[in-house]
Amino acid sequence: QVQLVESGGGLAQAGDSLRLSCEVSGRTFSPYPMAWFRQVPRKEREFVAWITRSGTNTYYADFVKGRFTISRDNAKNTVYLQMNSLKPEDTAIYFCAARTLVGGTYLRGVRDYDCWGQGTQVTVSS
Repeated sequence: QVQLVESGGGLAQAGDSLRLSCEVSGRTFSPYPMAWFRQVPRKEREFVAWITRSGTNTYYADFVKGRFTISRDNAKNTVYLQMNSLKPEDTAIYFCAARTLVGGTYLRGVRDYDCWGQGTQVTVSS
């Protein structure tokens, strides 16, 4: 059983930065592909970024390219999302996700991940 716990959300002003963290516990002997998604009320959860097991490759949604950076520290079993130049439209609950299933190369969908954190609220004011 894998557990994910997000932290680092909060209130920010437009232009500010926040860093989210996701600590992975449980079956962590093998790093998993990890991702960040976000969701606002009455909308579907949307992909933000994902990172490969080693951290060598990262992939982003177009709306965060150049502003957000996903990274990981496998020694600490933690994945990060550095968010710079925040905008009010970045306001959402941010979820960390892990894929413990074998295989997969294009991991941008909610169904590509089988473990989820509880989410952390990010609110950006103008």
